[in-house]
Amino acid sequence: MRRREFIKFSVGTAAAASIAPRAVAQAELKEVRVGYQKNGVLVIARQQAALEKHFASQCIEVKWVEFSSGPPMMEAMNVGSVDFGAVGDSPPVFAQAAGAAIVYAAGQPITNGQGILVPKDSPIRTIADLKGKRIGFTKGSSAHNIVVQTLETASLTYADITPVYLTPPDAGPAFANGSIEAWAIWDPYFAIGETKQGGRILINSRDVTRTNSFYIANREFAKNHGAVLQQIVDVTTAAGKWAEQHRDEVAKSLAAITGVPLDIQTVAANRANFVVGPVTDDIVATQQGVADRFYKLGLIPKPIVIRDIVWRNPAA
Repeated sequence: MRRREFIKFSVGTAAAASIAPRAVAQAELKEVRVGYQKNGVLVIARQQAALEKHFASQCIEVKWVEFSSGPPMMEAMNVGSVDFGAVGDSPPVFAQAAGAAIVYAAGQPITNGQGILVPKDSPIRTIADLKGKRIGFTKGSSAHNIVVQTLETASLTYADITPVYLTPPDAGPAFANGSIEAWAIWDPYFAIGETKQGGRILINSRDVTRTNSFYIANREFAKNHGAVLQQIVDVTTAAGKWAEQHRDEVAKSLAAITGVPLDIQTVAANRANFVVGPVTDDIVATQQGVADRFYKLGLIPKPIVIRDIVWRNPAA
């Protein structure tokens, strides 16, 4: 075989070898596992069976897995138990710092629906009053970031409070019985605390910082099933556009799927943002700020670069 023909053959064989595993993986995909919480666009997509309808012709089933918060979802995604899911800004930062196999697939600005609650009769009236207080929130969640950035606005440090790490189902009763003096949380728990558990809004997150939520995918899933991932993002985006125009129906869907009362989900739906879009440079910059802040405070063990794990559809 002449040298030129050998090189051509070798390159072609190598290319085929690199493509073959991914092609086989695409062909073997039978199920997509989606992680969701008690809010947001994915709950609506589930209620509408939007993904199930879309993938029916491809013989791909959809399995829904509920989580109480983002950190355990990131753990599940890292080990490959979940392929795709929605979380706030902090969980992927902690996950990336721990070397988790995740990528950012899409983004969504948060304009309302999370903040810090105190009891209605609490003497806490300003952010400065949080000094020395017990604040409950889920470690590694978006609420964690809200606490950190809220304290900074009053020149307080993380050491000025007593963080009490609680999942939302545990934090609610702790807030109601006075075991914690403030609660950093997101909807629908934010609305539950406000309307059912005697809470008063001390701060809305939008008053102290810009925040985003994200649609995260397992890294190997994104690598091996990029076309499917793009379809998931597209269907989710369409569900978000529908939700923006049908908030009453959204509240009913959220209540039906989550079991949270309709009046609570109505409050949450009316103040939520459902627009899903790409992870823009602006979103990356905001998220990088979260990561840098957490590293400076010693909350994550090493600096990270958000852009390193932003997924771009190679076919786009």
